[in-house]
Amino acid sequence: MTQEIPRRLRQRVERGRHPVVAPAPRSDSAEISESDADGVSQSIRSAAAWAWRILVIVAALAVIVYILGTFSSIVIPLLVALVLSVALFPIFSVLVKKARFPRVAAAITTVLLFVAIIVGLIALAGRGIYAQFWDLWARALDGMDKLLSWAAEGPLHLETDQVMAWFDELLKSASNYSGILASGALSVTSSIGSVLAGFVIVLFLLIFLLKDGRLIWVWCVRIMPKHWREPVHEASIRGFVTMQGYVKSTILVAAIDATGIGLGAALLGVPLALPLAILVFIGSFIPFVGALLTGSIAVLVALVDKGFGTAFVMLLIVLLVQQIEGNVLQPLIMGHNVSLHPVVVVLAVTGGAFIAGITGAIFAVPLIAFINTVTLYLKGYDKYPEIATKEDRPGGPPGSLDAMIRASYGFEEGADLARESADEESAVEK
Repeated sequence: MTQEIPRRLRQRVERGRHPVVAPAPRSDSAEISESDADGVSQSIRSAAAWAWRILVIVAALAVIVYILGTFSSIVIPLLVALVLSVALFPIFSVLVKKARFPRVAAAITTVLLFVAIIVGLIALAGRGIYAQFWDLWARALDGMDKLLSWAAEGPLHLETDQVMAWFDELLKSASNYSGILASGALSVTSSIGSVLAGFVIVLFLLIFLLKDGRLIWVWCVRIMPKHWREPVHEASIRGFVTMQGYVKSTILVAAIDATGIGLGAALLGVPLALPLAILVFIGSFIPFVGALLTGSIAVLVALVDKGFGTAFVMLLIVLLVQQIEGNVLQPLIMGHNVSLHPVVVVLAVTGGAFIAGITGAIFAVPLIAFINTVTLYLKGYDKYPEIATKEDRPGGPPGSLDAMIRASYGFEEGADLARESADEESAVEK
């Protein structure tokens, strides 16, 4: 009786009948894929793909900058009005919610208050400058005479006739270019006219942005594809909150800078301390460098009126204020609202100034902060998670976008909710 062969032994026998053949080693030519048959490595292909994409992005940005520059007379007032509407919205909201003003009256009142503040600051600074300008001018001429005397009697040992000859040559050159100077004066006059016209446009836009800002935004959202509307709307709310925080923080930092430099100038007895403080306040809206540049004017005034010693102390005060702003105020006050590294801020200010001058330097940081917040939200990171359930948030209560869009088309359904949310305080009792 034959015994059955065990299964393990039977499997070994079967494997022996079909020996496993090891794969032959691949040659160098086999390692080259079909896509690299032309001799170009994959790393070069990847670099080329990145390169042309980067070039397309740069070209698109250049076209956008060119278009914005071409229509700067429209773009700049619009940007100014947008930022001012964010800054003045709390006043407008109080007038609508607490004082029960109609929206039109609240918008006009808010703008008039803003104009009154600007005119008051200019009048206050102009009065101080007018009262002390001629005295400073006389001191500046006296300082010029002392400088000429030092050049003649000091270590340079320049002859007085030679110095006066250089001075006369300078005056002669200025007279030779009188036509250029006259055209420059005309350009300055035209620039002042353009600024005034732009200011009027800003006030006009500001009234309507305060009154109908949300209606305008709903119109912009409703022309987007339906699956884009909710994410874009929610991202824009976060961007608006970022802009509000930036404006409030900038005003606070500017007030601290102006107080520090103005108080230092007053303690040193430097004339025009109040106008200099107002100038520093305005200049501080340019992050990091604004207070330093406007503070240098205070150093120059101290040099003309008090001499090198006082000017040196004034310089130390300006540098101290600038260091406090850059190392304490900016990270502490603006850290959460802007969330930009100081290097990014400095590069943004420099790039904005290079592209659009003083306007670019002022608006570069808030625009980048807005874009950063919106992009982070669209990528899945919410800087302000509490806004998702906040009923009185900017942009209307959660889930009200569809009702506002339907109301914008004239549907009665949701019109009451849209009108309530248009007040920025959806819980206002009628």
